Amino acid sequence: MPTRLQNTRSPKVTIIGAGNVGGTLAHRIVESGLADVAICDIVQGKPQGLALDLMQTNAIANYDRHIIGTNEYGETKDSDIIVLTAGLPRKEDMSRNDLLRINAAIVEDAIPKAIAQSPNAILIVVTNPLDVMTYLAWKVSGLPTHRVMGMAGILDAARFQTFIGTELGVSVADIRAMVLGGHGDSMVPLPRFSTVNGIAITELLPKEVIDRLVERTRNGGAEIVQLMQTSAYFAPSASVYMMVEAILSDRRRILPVAAYLTGEYGLKDIFMGVPVRLGRQGIEQVIALDLTPEEIADLHNSAKSVQDSIANL
Repeated sequence: MPTRLQNTRSPKVTIIGAGNVGGTLAHRIVESGLADVAICDIVQGKPQGLALDLMQTNAIANYDRHIIGTNEYGETKDSDIIVLTAGLPRKEDMSRNDLLRINAAIVEDAIPKAIAQSPNAILIVVTNPLDVMTYLAWKVSGLPTHRVMGMAGILDAARFQTFIGTELGVSVADIRAMVLGGHGDSMVPLPRFSTVNGIAITELLPKEVIDRLVERTRNGGAEIVQLMQTSAYFAPSASVYMMVEAILSDRRRILPVAAYLTGEYGLKDIFMGVPVRLGRQGIEQVIALDLTPEEIADLHNSAKSVQDSIANL
């Protein structure tokens, strides 16, 4: 008699926030076949309409993942990953810290409700100011630190890679960049650890050009806001997708994310962008790079900006 195959549950990702980042991320996840998706938002009809639109794409794009839109956290139950994208979008005349109090209230409301339905989930925060909101989300979630992280370093590195590739006239496929620190104007791009097919960019570009690319990377988000009058969403959603895929597929990838530090780089009790090993259990290891005194000073300066914002919560 043939043995019945065990019915295994499909992986599930909840996205809190049906805005541009949330909607684009949902599209990436279901079209790749990676997981089922629940989109949750407080606006009546918006997540339901987004989910319906995505479902109607099934017959064209040939994907079969289940998608729901909801205003109720009960329908997000048993998620493997929760991604928080909800929050006031950044406008041209706003810094990330201007968003602090408004978005903190959203985090304090949304995260406990979502975690109550999915206590074993891994939490990824996208809401700005990123490092501060990740810290707050950890505090209100009650989750262990290895299951809480923020999306920042991948996006910041992607911007640095793009600018390096444009400057050199080479494919970004051969470029790897490293950016540490807070997701803001004080971030720390590391030219020594940024390479083109293994060659450090310090061997390929003069210092004045590298300094210009570093400065443009630090202002990469503001540049897009100035041009579009709204925050970026294609690259941020792609960055979150890379994290989600690494976790669900247990890839154990080395990626820069906002992780909790317990003494690494001389920093404690703070979420900051650092390289980690990312797998099915979340953050498996924080990787401490051997930085120069100048790089350490820049990283601590970035940390102070984050710590000052945390103190204002």
